[in-house]
Amino acid sequence: MAASAHRSARAAAALLTAAVLGTVPTTHASAGTAPAGDTAVAAERVLRVYNNNIENLVVNNADGTCTRISGPDHLTSMLVDDSGRTGTAGVVAPDLLIVQQVRGTGQAEAYADQLSAKFGYPAGTYGAIVAWADPEPWGSTHKCSSQSLGDLKKKQTNGILYNTRTLSLAAGDVSKYWSAGWLRPGTAYANGAGCTLYKPPNSDPDSTDYYKWKRTSAIAARFTVKATGTTVFAATMHLPQENRQNACAGDGYTGIGGTGIHLGADATSLMNASTIRVVGIDANRTGIPASTLSGFGMTGYGTGATSGSSKIDYLFVRGTVQPSAIGHTVRGTRSNHLALYGFITY
Repeated sequence: MAASAHRSARAAAALLTAAVLGTVPTTHASAGTAPAGDTAVAAERVLRVYNNNIENLVVNNADGTCTRISGPDHLTSMLVDDSGRTGTAGVVAPDLLIVQQVRGTGQAEAYADQLSAKFGYPAGTYGAIVAWADPEPWGSTHKCSSQSLGDLKKKQTNGILYNTRTLSLAAGDVSKYWSAGWLRPGTAYANGAGCTLYKPPNSDPDSTDYYKWKRTSAIAARFTVKATGTTVFAATMHLPQENRQNACAGDGYTGIGGTGIHLGADATSLMNASTIRVVGIDANRTGIPASTLSGFGMTGYGTGATSGSSKIDYLFVRGTVQPSAIGHTVRGTRSNHLALYGFITY
């Protein structure tokens, strides 16, 4: 089947599924169980949210080799029950997965369908939006001794997966992508004065790395909880490696609280019109305070290291987040980054 025909068929199936599911009470199903039918009980008011840089589902090993991880294996290693345990019957279908470093629409939709299958839902039950549908490749080995595995990481963009059983998304409620900031090599930092937007013509001039800036394009959306009408804002960001040493968020700007973080204008409008707010970030920077986005009513969750011995991944939430026995950090995540999660009651 041609790609366009496949997408059309898949979209039609998703719309049909959403229409049918919208006629029954919204529920969550436990891992490995079939979705509830007409006998479903009223939905609990918990929004289950995860954030993870999935690294194109390729893990870098200490010896220079790389290992490809299947979507189902990654999901099993990341999704937790209310006690923070993976792989139990108490693991419930998530509502939002905020991800970084996917190859584009194809990988995002395949991953979404694997998530649907995990909980016994039809393909298309989880929708996926990405900043770039098919970003151009960049880089060389990506630190993999096997070039074939390194090639899997050459296309990188950011995305959001959402459960259409619990959340709806209007076409106008997706922000346009916005660019991160960076300090070009050889440029004086000067307390942020040397910072610029990381996009052409300010991106890497080398032909190999020219499209590297696309991996940092952020995207956001506003969803509506079907059962209650509650509005939910979600954003995903992946800041450049340069942000670790020199916080940059745009032209002459160090970002919110000097962190390199900023929200685009369209995203800010969606956020201001939302009750629950969630932002997931691979900031490539340590020491970002939990209060960084307090001006938007959000608090950071997760205090442990997420990448080796460094904490560079962050989850900010406006809403009532349930306590976590594992500090909102899933230590067994099969990725170069540990997943963060927040279960939000509303």
